[in-house]
Amino acid sequence: MRAIVIGLGIQGKKRRQHAGTDFVAAVDPVNPEADYPDVKDVPLADYDTALCCIPDEPKFEILSYLLSRGKHVLVEKPLWTPRDSEIATLEKIARENKAMCYTAYNHRLEPHFVRMRDLIASGRLGKIYRCHMFYGNGTARLVRESAWRDQGAGVLPDLGSHLLDTCRFWFGAALPENFRVISAHHFENRAPDHVVIGAEGALSVELEMTLLMWRNHFTCDILAENGTAHIRSLCKWGPATFTHRTRVLPSGRPPEESITLTQDDPTWAAEYVHFKSLVERSAPTDLSQDIWLQKVLGSLGDSITQLEQVA
Repeated sequence: MRAIVIGLGIQGKKRRQHAGTDFVAAVDPVNPEADYPDVKDVPLADYDTALCCIPDEPKFEILSYLLSRGKHVLVEKPLWTPRDSEIATLEKIARENKAMCYTAYNHRLEPHFVRMRDLIASGRLGKIYRCHMFYGNGTARLVRESAWRDQGAGVLPDLGSHLLDTCRFWFGAALPENFRVISAHHFENRAPDHVVIGAEGALSVELEMTLLMWRNHFTCDILAENGTAHIRSLCKWGPATFTHRTRVLPSGRPPEESITLTQDDPTWAAEYVHFKSLVERSAPTDLSQDIWLQKVLGSLGDSITQLEQVA
């Protein structure tokens, strides 16, 4: 596979690193390290894959250009387009040209996220009552100083897209659809820098995201009929711990299984291997998850706007 990287910022440099010898050129309009300022300047014969680490606004135009020419695409999350129907258009273009379009949600490959998925799928937890996730980093000032990042719904599409994708990864069709905004704050930034959303049904979900957690941290707590399951931190911020506690009836201290990992973040390398495997086996592009995410994030973003207008 011969890959170009479009957008040579923090994410782009990580993608370049993990592409290894597959990397052939970089595209960036302002970074002097880049080989080309515009993707249309890159000879089509020089590459077959593009790793797109770009802002939301140009995604539809750039991906349409690449996919219509049969180029495989890995694009950083979320896959946003001005109109919901345009994500379906990208899927159609990709399939017609036998190209893979893959949206990068590297947390799906976090070892403890895979353990949680497998535990839920095993049925050992029984009926799941509630899932609470917290995802926080300390990038408020960096975001405020970036004109293209400190706008719109702020932290919601940035970190909320990861949390919503994780919910679908774990719960699938059992995930309630009625997500609402519980709170949204602008503590330091123009756009919301701390947001809580939730959904109620047979399963209750609450997702909290912030740019104001000065020590980066992730937590997840799942309460269920037969026990509980917990994640503390991600590998990149480790040590990261997964704990499964088995309920004792009628009550009492539960026995627990706990696994702690102290290692570098394995998800970027694993995701590139996964993407290559999709390309190599000519898997059809499926952007149904992205369509769902765009609709949910769009609805929540509209709710935030309405709340701000009322305030």
